[in-house]
Amino acid sequence: MAEPAPNAAADRDAIRDLLARYTYNGDRGRIEALAACFADDGTLEYPGNRASGPAAIVAALAGGSGTPGPKPSFVRHHITNPLIELDGDRATARSYFAVHTDIGLDHSGTYSDTLVRTPHGWRIAHRLVRVDWQSAQSLFRPMVTRKG
Repeated sequence: MAEPAPNAAADRDAIRDLLARYTYNGDRGRIEALAACFADDGTLEYPGNRASGPAAIVAALAGGSGTPGPKPSFVRHHITNPLIELDGDRATARSYFAVHTDIGLDHSGTYSDTLVRTPHGWRIAHRLVRVDWQSAQSLFRPMVTRKG
């Protein structure tokens, strides 16, 4: 087994912090701060949309849940089991997520991330959001799930 890089623990901690900043900012509606978690040419890909670069990510997410019905009064993303693999100034991370809204568990899935070290720290180069399950009562627009 190869020796870990001298800063591997610090890099993993910085990546976990980045994943948390994305989530906390998104849940609080601070979309510009969420978008700042991406590299300048970073891409966010989620069911029904793909945007590259922080400005395009802000524009894509500014529309909210996209459903004509009730809007959530709160959103909480819970990220678990981040599996981080380091490769110099690049890394990958896979995480599970579960989203709670006014109805309780709203939807869940996985994040598959490619990350890069920048002069401003670790940033997301590409995030693929896959939804595994969505409640029939979801307060978000209907999303294609891996089950459907």
